Amino acid sequence: MELPRYPEFAPIGLEFQSEIQNLLSDAPDGVSEYTFSNLYLFRRKYAYMVSVSSGSLIVHGEKEGEKFFETPYALPPIDVLSVLFQNRDYWKGIPASLLEKARAFCSQDEFCRRNGVEIVEDRDNFDYLYNRIDLAELSGKRFHKKRNLVNAFLNSYIPQAFPLTEDRVPDAMKVLDHWLQDKGEEGDYLASKDALELIGALGMTGSIYYINRRPVGWCLGEGLARNTMFVVHFEKGIDDYKGVYQYINQEFAASLPEHFVFINREQDLGDEGLRQAKMTYRPAGFVNKYVMRH
Repeated sequence: MELPRYPEFAPIGLEFQSEIQNLLSDAPDGVSEYTFSNLYLFRRKYAYMVSVSSGSLIVHGEKEGEKFFETPYALPPIDVLSVLFQNRDYWKGIPASLLEKARAFCSQDEFCRRNGVEIVEDRDNFDYLYNRIDLAELSGKRFHKKRNLVNAFLNSYIPQAFPLTEDRVPDAMKVLDHWLQDKGEEGDYLASKDALELIGALGMTGSIYYINRRPVGWCLGEGLARNTMFVVHFEKGIDDYKGVYQYINQEFAASLPEHFVFINREQDLGDEGLRQAKMTYRPAGFVNKYVMRH
């Protein structure tokens, strides 16, 4: 089934998987949201709708009562872009590769000029990029505390790591349900559950970890930016095992093929605690994103 052509939109569905994957395959920036899997798994949270205009994928979404749109890798024709912007509250997730084109549109479009619209950094949604080798080896003084936590974990337990395949999904579900109970709020539970149930269809890869045959953690993600980057979409662990998250982070990075130079661990969403935690792993850089409002 083909994607609808603008101005028609349709809810994102598995029937569009192949076409959307093809459209996103050459996206250069490595924006964590811009994969079919991620868009599909968060379809309920953001009410995602999709369309195509002159080869440009357009994503419509809603958040906290506001409507937005995204252009993952190319801009649609200027007249289409103008209507999209006027009919929605903001243009979200503008990648760095489209920044100059977006600024040019902003300076030329009459609606933008009349309303004094500007494009600004969306720091809360910057993706954190890490050198894969840094996370795999945790060498040097800057990773001293992380290395100590991993070593303490390994001194206390004898973990086993396995690829997260369909036959191990029930075990991963046990970890996810335990995580939900501990967290006390839904968070990304539904998206995580979908990701596990559709692991074969979506083609994501990951690992699952056991201690004394009990599943204690797992992670799941996929390649980005022409397979130079791996994005970790989901990572769940049982907090009873101190150091489990640091162990998962290190072990999974070490297990990835060497062609993945960077690991993308997504955004902090403006959560100060999460921001501090992500910064302690010494990011090599960020995947910058920009937003334009009116």
